Amino acid sequence: MKSRTLASLGCAVLASLTLVSACETSPPVQEMSDARQAIDAAREAGAADRAAAELEAAEQFLQRAETRLGSQDFSEARSDALEAKTRALKALRLSEYGDAGLPPD
Repeated sequence: MKSRTLASLGCAVLASLTLVSACETSPPVQEMSDARQAIDAAREAGAADRAAAELEAAEQFLQRAETRLGSQDFSEARSDALEAKTRALKALRLSEYGDAGLPPD
């Protein structure tokens, strides 16, 4: 009886580890898409003129993510895509609200 419980626990742990590792070994499709959309939105809001440094940083992170994606370094590609999205959203805020990056009260 005890060995069945241990076997069941072992199977559950193995299944959990497989699920977690699958997240890290699959291409970051959604993250790449989100980053591209955020960059497009920032461009449309005028980030090229009003937040050029942040927009350029976002584009560089996306390019790096694409390179890493091609090398199947999915974990790093995901990280770079998330950073690209963050930078693009900051560029969007700066474009819409100026240097403060915050909406007026």
